[in-house]
Amino acid sequence: MIERDLADLAPPLRHRFIARTQEILDSYRQHLGHELIVRSGDAEDEACRLFAAPFAVLSHGFEADPVLNYGNAISLKLFEMSADGLTRMASRLTAEPMNQAAREIFMQQTRAQGFATGYDGVRISASGRRFRIEDATLWNVADAPGAPSGQAATFARWTML
Repeated sequence: MIERDLADLAPPLRHRFIARTQEILDSYRQHLGHELIVRSGDAEDEACRLFAAPFAVLSHGFEADPVLNYGNAISLKLFEMSADGLTRMASRLTAEPMNQAAREIFMQQTRAQGFATGYDGVRISASGRRFRIEDATLWNVADAPGAPSGQAATFARWTML
C-alpha cells in the first residue's frame, strides 16, 4: 500500500517522519533563505502538510551507502513504493546504474556548497517505470543540534518516460 496521508503510516515511522520533516524544513530555510512550505510552528501539522505537498520531497542519511529516510506522498507515488519500503532502499537505487555518476556529481556539489539547484535526471520506480525529474533542488540536512544528517531533494516537475 502506498500511503497518501501521514496518518496512514505505522506510528514508529510516522514519528520518524515528523522529526525528519523539521530537519528538512529547517535546513532548507538555512541554506536557501526561504521556506519550503508555510510554517505553522506545529511539527505534526507541518509534517502532514509536507507529506501532502504537490511536489516531491525525499531525503537520505549520511551512511557509506545512504539510505532513504523520508519520502512524501508524491515521492511514494512516483517511486511506486510504500513508506516502509522506501525507507529501506539505498538512495542510489532511485537512478539506473548509467545515471548514477551524474547524480553523484550533483550530490558532491551539494555537500561542498550546502545546496544546489537546477538538476535534471532520469529516475526509476520500483516497477521499472522511468521518469525525468526537472529543476530539482538538493540541500544538506542537519539534525536539531546542527550535526550533518544527510541530504534532501525536492522537485515539482517530472515527466513519465
